[in-house]
Amino acid sequence: MSSDVEAKHWSKVELLHETVRNPNIHVRGTNSYYSNAWTGSFEESVVRYLYGDDYSLKAWEPQWPIDQLRIGDYVAIGAEAVILLGGNHTHRTDWVSLYPFLDMIGEAYIGKGDTIIGDGTWIGMRAMIMPGVTLGEGAVVASDAIVTKDVAPYTIVAGNPARPVRQRFPGADIETLLALGIYRWEKSKFDALRRFICGGDIAALKTASEAYDTERA
Repeated sequence: MSSDVEAKHWSKVELLHETVRNPNIHVRGTNSYYSNAWTGSFEESVVRYLYGDDYSLKAWEPQWPIDQLRIGDYVAIGAEAVILLGGNHTHRTDWVSLYPFLDMIGEAYIGKGDTIIGDGTWIGMRAMIMPGVTLGEGAVVASDAIVTKDVAPYTIVAGNPARPVRQRFPGADIETLLALGIYRWEKSKFDALRRFICGGDIAALKTASEAYDTERA
């Protein structure tokens, strides 16, 4: 067993900004992670069918625009999750044959658009995110869920296909959180107000944010 494998542990994570190399994966910030203790790296195990890995870059030129994977800050991705991207959109359900004949690949391909993982989301173990899906800020995807449609901000989804279970906060509070834009704050403000961020009192968080801005105006 290699020393690298021996060093893995469930309490250690892979910080995506340190490891991602595919030019079609865009990671914002320095806090998003993959819980990789039981698998390979994020790009090896989670991201599927995305042009831009070492092999595809050397082996062929794509015949279509490449869908992008965009990951926000403070995203937590559980072990064995899967994010499907654009390279497998060559099975046409409106054609008689679903088979991806190589000489027809260009015509068979139908893009789904970029996949967007919003700031502060949590993707549970073994969940699957289908191509072209957007997970809103603060969304939660339960373990083993298969997400086929966009998930609203601060909403918990579960099941196959994934369906909303509940909102994490009342609608008015979610609107307040989105307006505050906490994941776009400068690090100094985010760190200063973390005790409010790590709590459920949205009104207190808003008041603290306004006070912080006033003091530094």
